[in-house]
Amino acid sequence: MNRLYEFFSARVKRAWLAVLLLGLLPGLALAHPHGWIDIRVRLVVDDEGRLEALHQAWRMDPFYSLVLLEELSRTEGGLEAGLDRLGGEIRGNLAPFDYFTEIRLGEERLGLGDVSEYTVMERGGRVEFVFLLPLESTQPLNGQTLQYKVFDPTYYLEVVHEAEGETPLDDALLVSGGLNCSTQIVPANPDPELVMQAAMLDVTDEAEPGLGRHFAETGVVKCE
Repeated sequence: MNRLYEFFSARVKRAWLAVLLLGLLPGLALAHPHGWIDIRVRLVVDDEGRLEALHQAWRMDPFYSLVLLEELSRTEGGLEAGLDRLGGEIRGNLAPFDYFTEIRLGEERLGLGDVSEYTVMERGGRVEFVFLLPLESTQPLNGQTLQYKVFDPTYYLEVVHEAEGETPLDDALLVSGGLNCSTQIVPANPDPELVMQAAMLDVTDEAEPGLGRHFAETGVVKCE
């Protein structure tokens, strides 16, 4: 089952899928992905130049946010209480899947810790999930190249860094602290056969886990 859509009520999911099936979103109803998330990532580095965590902000796409905000505003306690509950649900459902995040330092894949700091808010008419994803242990960045990907394994939702047109925003990838680091967001370059495979999936289909990795952007950070 698609993990991200488990976060939200069946009522919201039915409403969103109904719109797609009625053809009110041309171009989405017959091909993956069916929505998207814009992300911003900040590497949290301690005074000794060691990576401690990735601070991430995920903004749901405008249409899905609209449906979700309307639904939450009708729940007990209103919108603010609904957003608080949603944060806990998102955190709990993503935890077994490393928050859809893979991080490598050199050739080594890094272990991730438990998220305890998170919130959900409305920003600019869109739902935003903000959280601090710690590493299992701090890692020195001097002289190292770090790469990460954030993706929905089934590629039901596309995850991309926030951008203006084709250009990532200045705060789409940042490094805190005093290290001398360069950053780059590398676009995905999937095999044409995988593109065709994704395009053939309709709104009720689910891809095999792992498809999303091939469509994921890569954040690259090199520190001296």
